[in-house]
Amino acid sequence: MAKMSEGVYRVTEIIGTSKTSWEDAAKNAVHTAAKSLRDLRVAEVGKLDMKVENGKVVAYRARVMLSFKYDG
Repeated sequence: MAKMSEGVYRVTEIIGTSKTSWEDAAKNAVHTAAKSLRDLRVAEVGKLDMKVENGKVVAYRARVMLSFKYDG
């Protein structure tokens, strides 16, 4: 029987922003997190919203649930 890999994972919520789209906002969140977190596993967009000023959309925001594996 093959040995099963064990591990411990953390899920954290981060918010990415973009002036152009929700997709770019989510990508920005993951790209930035990847600079300081290793072994990212899953990114799930949980909520999308927009920042509005004077009746105009000025930014898109994506709340991303991001999981990564603890070392060890």
